[in-house]
Amino acid sequence: MPNVRIAALGLFSLALAGCQTLEQLPTERAGSATLRASTGVPAGTAQLLASGTSLSISVGLAGLTPGTHGIHLHTTGKCDAPGFESAGGHLNPGGRQHGAANPQGAHLGDLPNVTIGANGAGTVSATLALPRAEALAAIFDTDGTAIVVHESADDNRTDPSGNSGKRIACGVLTRS
Repeated sequence: MPNVRIAALGLFSLALAGCQTLEQLPTERAGSATLRASTGVPAGTAQLLASGTSLSISVGLAGLTPGTHGIHLHTTGKCDAPGFESAGGHLNPGGRQHGAANPQGAHLGDLPNVTIGANGAGTVSATLALPRAEALAAIFDTDGTAIVVHESADDNRTDPSGNSGKRIACGVLTRS
């Protein structure tokens, strides 16, 4: 009788595993970046996470000025301090206008603003605007991609950068 119970428990567990929802799909790390302030001091990390056909990004920041800051993916995987202009413009393989408030939808480089608390730290996560394969191809193209934090909030509509001010931290995304 114990063998029947074990077999039944095994079949039940197998059946439950088949009921997995999209939210429960395995997540794998697809890339990461270490962000640094213009002085070279570490400012945080970013993780690209792949699950099913989606790609998301999770960013943790520290040592920044409290307030709301724009954060974007930029076209070139280069972060020359102090201004990080070497990162280029926003990553926008579809040629869309900027911002989540754009009626045609956000472009790949658009990420939600991050709120930095009084302790200088904050986090933000988002699912990227393109399916996993397309997003990874754009991010890990021949010149790479940088993730950039700006001094001010992104207004989610002004082309090309959301009126978010100068670049204050930057990191190059590398494939995991």
